[in-house]
Amino acid sequence: MGGYPDRKKILKSILAELHAGLPLEQAKEKFEAEIGPVTSKEIFELEQSLLEDGVPPEEIKKFCNVHALLFDGSLEKSMEDPADPNHPVALFKAENAEIKRRVESAKALLPALRDGKGADWVRNIIEELRAVVKHYERKEQLLFPYLEKAGFYGPSKVMWGKHDEVRGLLKRALAAGAEDFPAAAQALLEEVDGMIFKEESILFPAALEKLKPADWAEIFRESAQAGYIFIEPPAAAAEALDIAQNATSLAGALVTLPSGNLSLTDLTALLNALPVDLTFVDADDTVRYFSEGADRVFLRTRSIIGRKVQNCHPPASLGAVEKILAGFKAGTKSSEEFWINMKGRVIHIRYFALRDPAGQYLGSLEVTQDITGIQQIKGEKRLA
Repeated sequence: MGGYPDRKKILKSILAELHAGLPLEQAKEKFEAEIGPVTSKEIFELEQSLLEDGVPPEEIKKFCNVHALLFDGSLEKSMEDPADPNHPVALFKAENAEIKRRVESAKALLPALRDGKGADWVRNIIEELRAVVKHYERKEQLLFPYLEKAGFYGPSKVMWGKHDEVRGLLKRALAAGAEDFPAAAQALLEEVDGMIFKEESILFPAALEKLKPADWAEIFRESAQAGYIFIEPPAAAAEALDIAQNATSLAGALVTLPSGNLSLTDLTALLNALPVDLTFVDADDTVRYFSEGADRVFLRTRSIIGRKVQNCHPPASLGAVEKILAGFKAGTKSSEEFWINMKGRVIHIRYFALRDPAGQYLGSLEVTQDITGIQQIKGEKRLA
């Protein structure tokens, strides 16, 4: 990045004006006019150079939100073109090309399977295809919520069910014995192949018609957290994570509680440090909050805020969710719990009804915890 002295001088000027109360949007416009287009990486390098010059970190932090605005503006512009390699649809299709390649390789070996040959090769490919679950999760947790906001509920109600069929077929194929494996493998491969067709012929064209560039920009940002399969994450994905980690948006306001006061920064850190995942759903069944701990059990993205909780679960689980909520609202039930085995871990999931002092239903709290290590605790470990 050339011209550091001039750019540093301009950025120092902007920092001074931010300190004096310059609005973020005006600071962004000033930066664009006087410095011009730069990548987030270049801005971070410029900020690092200022730190080395002795500019206090607190001053540079004031620029982080301007940095985020600059990134958002360039990202939203790129989302106007579905062919842009950073566009979520282009990234979904790039993954599909890799999924398709593996499916076709396995299909080519199916005749040999019936002759008792090639089973290990096919099993290895199917092991790789377990990654399609992450591809489907990105749709469920990122694409579907925005389609729902646009009034398009079909994918949530129908395609999610097809995802679960693939999940079931994956388990069946990987657990099948030699006799049942050829049929189980073929059923799985056909369903995965069919999903690619459904996405590219129906889902993606409909989504491109209904969603705006700002929606795609948000989906792209959240995808950095969800992750990709079989492809290298785009460079801008790392920038999106850098923005999220470096931008400071928490105000210094205090949250006053009966047993003490916490700043928003402290409260957020406290909730995210808990060894459980929290999700709060209000009395109208709308997701209002979830904790963002470092090692979440299940994927949660900020796109679910404002989403009906019924749409956050696969169709097969909807009846159980509705029954729990009905019991909470009627006052006949205050909690419910489940435990499952997932990827060799034991996951404990609890639901609690939240009520005010008068007993009025406020909503429900989901608490999810990996208890594998806890189950193995024996004896004692004392402080002294």
